[in-house]
Amino acid sequence: MTERRDVIIIGGGPGGLAAAAELKRQGVERVLVIEREQEAGGILRQCIHDGFGLTRFRKSLSGPEYAWRFLSEVRASGAELLTNAMALNIEAPEEGTGGSFTVTAASPSGLLRYRAAAVVLAMGCRERTRGALAIPGERPAGVFTAGAAQAYVNLKNLMPGREIVILGSGDVGLIMARRLTLEGARVLGVYEILPWPSGLPRNLRQCLQDYGIPLYLSHTVTEIHGRGRLNGLTVSQVDRARRPIPGTERHVPCDTLILSAGLIPENELTRKAGAAIDPRTGGPVVDQYYQTGIPGLFAAGNVLQVHDLVDYVSLEAENLARSAARFLASGLPPCPIPVEGEGVTHTVPHFISGTEDAVVSFRVKEPLRQGRAEVRQDGRAIYAKRLPRAVPAEMERLTLPSASLVSQNSIKVVISHDG
Repeated sequence: MTERRDVIIIGGGPGGLAAAAELKRQGVERVLVIEREQEAGGILRQCIHDGFGLTRFRKSLSGPEYAWRFLSEVRASGAELLTNAMALNIEAPEEGTGGSFTVTAASPSGLLRYRAAAVVLAMGCRERTRGALAIPGERPAGVFTAGAAQAYVNLKNLMPGREIVILGSGDVGLIMARRLTLEGARVLGVYEILPWPSGLPRNLRQCLQDYGIPLYLSHTVTEIHGRGRLNGLTVSQVDRARRPIPGTERHVPCDTLILSAGLIPENELTRKAGAAIDPRTGGPVVDQYYQTGIPGLFAAGNVLQVHDLVDYVSLEAENLARSAARFLASGLPPCPIPVEGEGVTHTVPHFISGTEDAVVSFRVKEPLRQGRAEVRQDGRAIYAKRLPRAVPAEMERLTLPSASLVSQNSIKVVISHDG
């Protein structure tokens, strides 16, 4: 049998939960969240450090506390939460028919099928593994992603190792450097292939500098050693093209390598549904209402673009929910104006309406002081925002007033130095 819902949300992490609660506040009656884990909350369940919620709740919370806030809202709202169920496929209605989406999920009770007028993609992201990084060498035990190591320590009370090297300065890796040090391990260093850190400045201070853990920029692991268990690494300096420099190799004895070298949005379902993917973000192409090129299919959070703060995942998902409710009630305006970027890694959204103010998010390509972000259209600047300090680890946002647009042609976000 196929059951009917108004909106189906794929993913019960911070984005999916925030979207569900807001949809119910907007008056949408039948909201279903499908979560593959036995408990909702996503990665937040294992993030026992605080610092979450400062933007969304104006209060410092641990990861489980932050997740519990939204989980309590979802349960009180009457939205359905189906855990231990894996969404397998999303069938979009034929273009122009106004039909429903069909979502198929696997659960312990068998295959489940649902139909809904709108679907929200909130699957989050996954970590880059050793295979994705293509690190040569032997294949011993003792190589973990930062998230896997965090789950071992915080959820299972197990130590992954004692003499530890971290590859990549992503935020989870920085936080695990501190966590493992507090548990008695010796973190020998964090090696980052870029000439600048990948994590937030506050995590660099609180997790590395406060504990005397060295950070080696423009370095990477070039070989892994060990038969049964990891016993050492070869690390090398890299040039501007991120290629190892011959003669800079150094052997580092250790028993554990933790990988914190980037996140990949989970978009297998998105591709199967037929939505276009932006190769720069790894997420779907969306308009300012978080709608993909398939009407009724929305995306927000880390499945759309990797965020630096979970607060912005929730805020983005709540904005999506208001757009989805509007789609169900009266439809959404067309978004014919493309958004491009220069001096940035990416821009989101990819299209705006031109009839309503739009929030555009972006990341600078390299650290910048005393800069500015200009929005240009038809060869002239129509809006500008000062950037006293900007780093690739932090997402920047600007709100573009619709009144500033001078045509229906594409706009470009351009980063420059002041003066």
